[in-house]
Amino acid sequence: MIRIIDSTLQPDVLKTFLKRTQFDYSDVNESVESILRAVKKDGDAAVKKYTKQFDSIKVKELRVTKAQIDAAFERVSDELINNLKHAAKNIEAFHQQQAPKDQVMKDTKSIKIIERVRPIDTVGLYVPGGTAAYPSTVLMNAIPAKIAGVKRIVMITPPGADGEVLDSLLVAAKVAGVDEIYKVGGAQGVAALTYGTKTIPKVDKIVGPGNIYVAMAKRMVSGHVGIDMVAGPSEIVILADETTNPQFAAADMLSQAEHDPYASAIVITPSKKIAARIKSEAIEQANQLKRHAIIKQSLEDNGGIITTETMDEAIQLVNRIAPEHLEILTKDPNAVCNDISNAGAIFIGPYTPEPIGDYMAGPNHTLPTSGSARFSSALSARDFIKTTAITTYKKPALKEEAQAIINIAESEGLSAHANAIRLRLEEE
Repeated sequence: MIRIIDSTLQPDVLKTFLKRTQFDYSDVNESVESILRAVKKDGDAAVKKYTKQFDSIKVKELRVTKAQIDAAFERVSDELINNLKHAAKNIEAFHQQQAPKDQVMKDTKSIKIIERVRPIDTVGLYVPGGTAAYPSTVLMNAIPAKIAGVKRIVMITPPGADGEVLDSLLVAAKVAGVDEIYKVGGAQGVAALTYGTKTIPKVDKIVGPGNIYVAMAKRMVSGHVGIDMVAGPSEIVILADETTNPQFAAADMLSQAEHDPYASAIVITPSKKIAARIKSEAIEQANQLKRHAIIKQSLEDNGGIITTETMDEAIQLVNRIAPEHLEILTKDPNAVCNDISNAGAIFIGPYTPEPIGDYMAGPNHTLPTSGSARFSSALSARDFIKTTAITTYKKPALKEEAQAIINIAESEGLSAHANAIRLRLEEE
């Protein structure tokens, strides 16, 4: 079920893992394009048609009513409601500190430059449904938007087999401050948010994870609307050494592998002894878990344990993989952490398993995948604002810099640019 790969004997080992989550979108391109066109043309009718086709659900009313949300609160336990509220407070406390404000960048007698911050007006939140329904994702996406000042948060999620939205999602949406909820998912949901329909409003930006059809649809509509990222399957790398508790490392591998067969769980360690113990533990624990079949396929296809000669080599592999999640379960995890430059989120020490980040700590769990942690970051309050530079020059400042501007403009062959400056100098 789990491979142990010696990096010294298989120097090309990374090729497998660097390609592990790179979806081939070509298989769904044509289908997604036709869905986008149909929803743009036929609106609600197309949304309902594709919901019946793909989810086997005939939806009469797309919008979730206040009564349905209130009823969900009656059915969900008080304990879970309080747990979600507690998580929401932690997420809010963390993201509150990210909220950018207007800044004066320069202020002299003749020049004033301000960077003005304004929230995006309307944001669409995509939340997976069915077997992959995560109320934590609702909190992680909606709360930063609220903190940024977004005026209208519209949530879409596929209906379950009964044609309704999962109660826990409705509760989380209310806790997080979502304004509207619609029973639609897939590429048709992304299309509805992009173009707008009679029932579902057009938004300015779409955030949230989804399957390959959702990811491809977001990629295609980017430019018509903003998007957060094109997310691939979930992934974790665990750095281990001879001091690592193999039970903990194995459990953390399995917690990531249970997401879906495409998820990737990798341990990297310079200790062959600990590698063997983690493998043994993982096999034993997996047999006791409900999602054993998914875990088995995930680990066989996209997971494994890589042994290296040194910890330095292990760290280099981590930086090349640039994982979504990184756990450091070594003797001196803080020292190791200082050498990590590419990771979406890092979890330090034996008592900080990755699920703490999924649910409770506060930092966002919407993270860059597929190696994109090399150049991108977690979702934040900053993703829900836009900045505008406001510049004021008085005449003395213009006179001082005019000739330099004219020279550069003329060197570019843009004489009208130069003339706009020169006319002002000749005004006297």
